[in-house]
Amino acid sequence: MNRISLDNLRKDKDFLERFGIEDKEAFSILGQGEYNINYIFNSKTYNKKLVLRIATDSQMDLNNQIRYEYEALELLNKTNRTPRPIYCDDRKELIPYGFLVMEYLPGKHLDYKKDLKFAAEALADIHNESISKTNNLLKPENPIEAIYEECLKMFDKYKLSKYMDINTKDNIEYLLEKGKNIKTIDIGNRTIINTELNSGNFLINGENKNNYIVDWEKPLYGYPAQDLGHFLTPTTTFWKTDIILSREEIYFFIKEYCKNSNQYKDERELWDSVKNYLSMNCLRGITWCAMAYVEYQDPDKLISNDYTYQKIKSYLSSGFLDMIKEEYLNEY
Repeated sequence: MNRISLDNLRKDKDFLERFGIEDKEAFSILGQGEYNINYIFNSKTYNKKLVLRIATDSQMDLNNQIRYEYEALELLNKTNRTPRPIYCDDRKELIPYGFLVMEYLPGKHLDYKKDLKFAAEALADIHNESISKTNNLLKPENPIEAIYEECLKMFDKYKLSKYMDINTKDNIEYLLEKGKNIKTIDIGNRTIINTELNSGNFLINGENKNNYIVDWEKPLYGYPAQDLGHFLTPTTTFWKTDIILSREEIYFFIKEYCKNSNQYKDERELWDSVKNYLSMNCLRGITWCAMAYVEYQDPDKLISNDYTYQKIKSYLSSGFLDMIKEEYLNEY
């Protein structure tokens, strides 16, 4: 569900002429996240389909979310693994939100049972990209601590709300206490990382290497292990599917990633860094769900999705929280 009107955009002569839009009703929903909506349309100017992406809010508390995303896509342009950015409008005049236009890329969503090799190749190519230190990306000094602080901030919104359940609160507080003992073990060099690698953000086309990663809402200048940990964590894999990766599947992915990485060839050394990010991202996923649960109680929420809401509730269940405790936070 969304409540954004594109009427002014459809009437804007400059926009229509810029992209060669002849059918003013051409925009159709491509997909939406919790803080963005994406439309697809045909462009006569570019002779192909393009995507209109609207940022309705910023999870990173940025003043200009859409400009941050646009500049990140520019940094990624040479990887051939991400959409090419074409246009950015942050004036909030035609619609009350910033938006960008980027190329449309084909592909199906990632299948964890079939496509781990393709995901590893795509991620390695992105992490291999040399990014100048003088970039616009946020750069947490201590990434593990930064994620933990984000967890506490999100959990506060749940803990202090009238929708808080005491048993859920106690379970999450226990996990957060364990999380204090997770330490940063960073190796290699910083580069651009996605930090939001669920299966729906991959577009897979098979062995021909035309496999992509989209949705660059929260990129950072960080260490690749953070992305790998987020990709492999059960709070990510279970989000759009019902899959939690086995240890064998996790080690297979790490091996395939190292085959394609310019930085990492020692699988065990890389895993020592990744496993801590994996555990910390479990906390991030759970506390995000706690915050989102509160947001979903607002009848005026701009974007909502029943599938997402049901997943949020399942992540906050005692069974799921117990599984995270025993399987991913037990050693801390």
